[in-house]
Amino acid sequence: MIVLGIETSCDETAAAVVTAERAILANRVLSQAEAHRPYGGVVPEIAARAHVEHLDSLIRDALDQARVGIGGLDAIAATAGPGLLGGVMVGLVTGKAIAAVAGVPFLAVNHLEGHALSIRLVEDIAFPYLLLMVSGGHCQLLIVKDVGNYRRLGTTIDDAVGEAFDKTAKMLGLGYPGGPAVEAAARRGRADRFDLPRPLRGRPGCHFSFSGLKTAVWRVVESLARPLGQQDISDVAAAFQVAVGDVLVDRSARAAERFRSEHEDADRLVVAGGVAANGYLRDRLARLADDVGFTLHAPPAALCTDNGAMIAWAGLERLGRGMVDSLDAPPRARWPLDPDAAPAPGAGVKA
Repeated sequence: MIVLGIETSCDETAAAVVTAERAILANRVLSQAEAHRPYGGVVPEIAARAHVEHLDSLIRDALDQARVGIGGLDAIAATAGPGLLGGVMVGLVTGKAIAAVAGVPFLAVNHLEGHALSIRLVEDIAFPYLLLMVSGGHCQLLIVKDVGNYRRLGTTIDDAVGEAFDKTAKMLGLGYPGGPAVEAAARRGRADRFDLPRPLRGRPGCHFSFSGLKTAVWRVVESLARPLGQQDISDVAAAFQVAVGDVLVDRSARAAERFRSEHEDADRLVVAGGVAANGYLRDRLARLADDVGFTLHAPPAALCTDNGAMIAWAGLERLGRGMVDSLDAPPRARWPLDPDAAPAPGAGVKA
């Protein structure tokens, strides 16, 4: 089985060709970082236009690299949400058109499920497992019971951790995207110079909060002499990154305890999403996993950020279970993996 995967939910235009044997025949990703960098974040209209301009050629490149024609595909998978609606529609309509012309099944994939299942593209990890999903738009802890079967243990009550990285980078003048820039600066910094808060650490439950941490970073930056020196920037970045690590470890430890109380053989912690590419945070989570008797599993960095391979793989997983979609599948700005999860205290419903 060979599936073409299309991803256009945010600011990466991506297309990939993946087989049921976990072979990635092509994985093409076009970053829009340069277009959005002057604005310090993603501009939805710019993102949607870029998808329109580049998606067709990117799909052709992926098929050429995979040495597969349209007639050699067994199905088409495209992100149907959640994400920026304009961008989602570009990929979704394109995927439907190719499926209709080729006469093959179409799979409308939840972008979050792409991240949730991405680890199974690179290793044969069994269900269930505990998932920490950390990205620019999402921060959740979920029990992954099976394809299409998720139970959310915790979510952010305000901002996602990736968004906090981007805003911290902007305050420090490090540019966009913020995650890699903050991680690089933090390597040269002294984390103990500034005392930043660890929101919700030690509190019951598994929810997250990062708004107060962002505010604390802003106050520290405002207190420093201008222009900021390189050491100031590195020290703030290091203090911020350590604070984030402390929060993720605390919340994940609580989730691991709950997971194990329900599943005696539970011993797998998966971290996925763009922030999972952060080496410092991976190391912190690996130590946590070792402390609580779990093993940590993480996709390679190229499969942590948005990509078409994870969408193709999620499509393959769903195709194997007969979970095929019609060509009138709608685009969704919000699409929770666990629609029955109660809203986090003090927050609206998060996708």
